[in-house]
Formats: sequence, C-alpha cells, structure tokens
Amino acid sequence: MSVRIRNNVQASGDGPLTMVFAHGFGCDQSMWRYVAPRFQDRYQTVLFDLVGSGRSDLSAYDYDKYGSLHGYATDVLEIVDELASGPVIYMGHSVSAMIGMLAALEAPDKFAANVMVGPSPSFINDGDYVGGFSRSDIDGLLETLESNYLGWSSTMAPAIMGAPEQPELSDELTNSFCRTNPDIAKHFARVTFLADHRAELSRVTTPTLILQSNEDLLAPLSVGEYMHRNIPQSVLSIVENVGHCPHLSAPGASIDATEAFLRGLSL
Repeated sequence: MSVRIRNNVQASGDGPLTMVFAHGFGCDQSMWRYVAPRFQDRYQTVLFDLVGSGRSDLSAYDYDKYGSLHGYATDVLEIVDELASGPVIYMGHSVSAMIGMLAALEAPDKFAANVMVGPSPSFINDGDYVGGFSRSDIDGLLETLESNYLGWSSTMAPAIMGAPEQPELSDELTNSFCRTNPDIAKHFARVTFLADHRAELSRVTTPTLILQSNEDLLAPLSVGEYMHRNIPQSVLSIVENVGHCPHLSAPGASIDATEAFLRGLSL
C-alpha cells in the first residue's frame, strides 16, 4: 500500500529541509493548521494522519503492529524516506512526540531536530516520578472509555483541551474524538496511556525541544522537567497556556518557541 494513501500524507512549501508534523491521540493533521503554514516559506512541510485517525486508510490498522508505539515509529520512518531528501525537523504532539523519539532512536541520521509538544514518556506515577496519574486513575479512565466511548469523549476532550476562553476548541476536540473509530480509539488509548518510554530518554542524540503548557492535565510541568533532565541536548520551553494543545490554543507562543530553538541550531 502507498505510504501517502495509508497515512493521508500532504506536502506543501519548499526549502532545503523537511519539517514533519504529527498529531496526538484522537486528532488528525488539521490540528496543525495554525502552526505548519508559518514554516512553509523555509521548509517543505509534511502532514499526515496516524493510521486509524483522520483520513488514513483504516484497513491498514493492524492491532498487532500498533500494539506498541514502535509500529507508528516505523510508519514515520517510511514517510520520511518517501518525502524527505535529508534529515528532518520533526514536530510531534503528545503521544506522537514519543513516536518521533522512537523513530529518531531507530534512525538518528534521519532527524535534525525533534520538537515535542506536551510529551509524556509515562502517564503513571512511579516512586519519585510524577506522571500525573496513579495506575488506578489510568485503569479507571480506560474502563470508562471502553464502556462509553462517546460519553468519555465529551467529558475528557474539554478537560484535555483546556483553553477556557476558547470553548470552540473543546468542541472541535470532542468532535474529533467522536469521529474516530471507537474500536481503534480504545486500542490506541490503551497503548498510549500504558506506555512507558522513560528508559529511552537518556539514549536520545537528536537535539530536542520540550514544549510544555504551564497548566496541562495530561502532561504536568513535572513531566517536562523530568524529560529535560534525562534527554541530552534538550531545551525546555514553558508556554503560558491552560491545556494540552498549545499549538491550537497558544499557537503564536508555540511558534515563537519553536523558531527560537531552530535558530539556535542554525536550521
């Protein structure tokens, strides 16, 4: 199957480098509409939908392959091979930040920089590590999602989005969750919320920006600080924003932080 069709790949812009944008759980590439166009004058920009999301080919969803984030990382590498002529700048939101990290660990020569928006290597508290949730919290969240996905979506989307002064964004995220195939969403949620990639952080060699909201239900500041301590060559940038999606609710600040990071790398 064509990679472009499988992941609904869309390329725009022009430049010597390629910038790849990857969305989070329950979303699609449209979530980058405020950010990606700002980079089209300097880079080729590539947007895509994770398999099982947006307008990807749902027939390509393999429950075994996507039983871990490594399956999605393989897809990212295939997209990079198909669209990019050199090392890429990868910008991933939430779970896709971890997917990008795994892809870069697999093929570090293919990545010039990794911009992580609201990342979390593990959502579950463990000893001194504060991920934001107890294991029972996550089990309860997944049980509710399994039993009443639409109800879970309408309750969780506004809490995840935050942005109390922009209620239309909460409505957008709710609708995006509800458009996702429920069986795939339930499977992807379990993979996402039970993943633990803390052990890989110290192996990262790609220059990394950790972009965090100062108030985020899913990725509290303690997570960003932990990642910054454990990822070599990382930069932590805090955006004044309530919610898990600063690229939507605070796009200007997110763009500024990303551009400053890339300037520092002369990219």
